[in-house]
Amino acid sequence: MKDLKGIRGAYYIASLIEEGEHEHQDFKFAISDARKIARSLAAFANNSGGRLLIGVKDNGQIAGVRSDEDVYLVEQAAEMYCRPTQKVTSTAFRCEGGRLVVRVEIEAAPPDRRPVAVRESDGKLRCYFRVADENILVPPLVEKAWRHRAADPQLSFTPTPERLTLLSLASAAEGTSLDRFMLEAHLSEAAATRAIIDAHALGLIDFAYRDGHFIIIQP
Repeated sequence: MKDLKGIRGAYYIASLIEEGEHEHQDFKFAISDARKIARSLAAFANNSGGRLLIGVKDNGQIAGVRSDEDVYLVEQAAEMYCRPTQKVTSTAFRCEGGRLVVRVEIEAAPPDRRPVAVRESDGKLRCYFRVADENILVPPLVEKAWRHRAADPQLSFTPTPERLTLLSLASAAEGTSLDRFMLEAHLSEAAATRAIIDAHALGLIDFAYRDGHFIIIQP
């Protein structure tokens, strides 16, 4: 595989590395598993976008990449394992000692293309979300709500008691959960789930990740 040619970027890459790994950035020493990389791409896309720095160790040390094979595997991950397929932008930067670091950027998926799922080795599609420096599985309720909104259902807002209860709970500073909504509105899990999914499709509520779990909030 031919060698990569990078643009000057030693100080720029150093400034990114100084940030460490976080919600929008992940270090990759090398790319050997396209499906694993697809999880990171999907997690970034399902959040608000992010970037991979390939050729950087977990401790921030620049090891460099040697060829465009790593870039090829990332593109393969985005096209073969992400559903829907994702577009990534790769740029190689030349750092000290001639070592190359490849920055791979992926944008946030718009509502009509979310969630971005990964086709796993067992054939199942699983959705991930970026939290701090980890990729976590998206809970079923959030995934269902995202898919329902992407389907662009024809809904109208009717101020039913359960919807008004949901909006009231979601407007609180701490947000709310499915269980609390079920309790306050005296609904079954199925009925509460349907109300949440429809309210999300209407843009009346959204989801946020806080203190180790997703909560329901007002946008």
